[in-house]
Amino acid sequence: MKHTIEVNGIKLYAFHGCLPEETKIGGHYLVDVHMVTNFQKAAEEDTLEDTIDYVDVNRIVKEEMSIPSKLIEHVGQRILVRMENELKNLEGIRIKITKICPPINGDVENVAIIIER
Repeated sequence: MKHTIEVNGIKLYAFHGCLPEETKIGGHYLVDVHMVTNFQKAAEEDTLEDTIDYVDVNRIVKEEMSIPSKLIEHVGQRILVRMENELKNLEGIRIKITKICPPINGDVENVAIIIER
C-alpha cells in the first residue's frame, strides 16, 4: 500500500546565496517535504516506530539548512541524502525549498527548487 506524509512550511532563517551579502545578512526560507511510505502498521497499531517521525524530518531540514551553501540546489541534495539514509520505510521523497524575496534585481516574491527521487 502507498501512503503519503507531508511536512510543509518549515520556516527557517538561513545564510545561502552566491552574493556575499546573502551569507552575512541571511534570508527567509520555506521547506516542504513530501514522503511516500507505507504506514499501514502504524495506522492499525498506533505506533510511532512504524511510521516516519515528523520530528526527525524537521530536525534534518533544520540541521542542513543551518550549513551555508551558495545554492539551495546543494542544500536540497543534502537534505534528500540524509533523509534517505536516516528515515526508515521511505519509498519516495520530494523536497521543495523556497527562498523568499531573493535579491535578483526585480520584484520577485520567491524562487524555489524541487528535488525528488
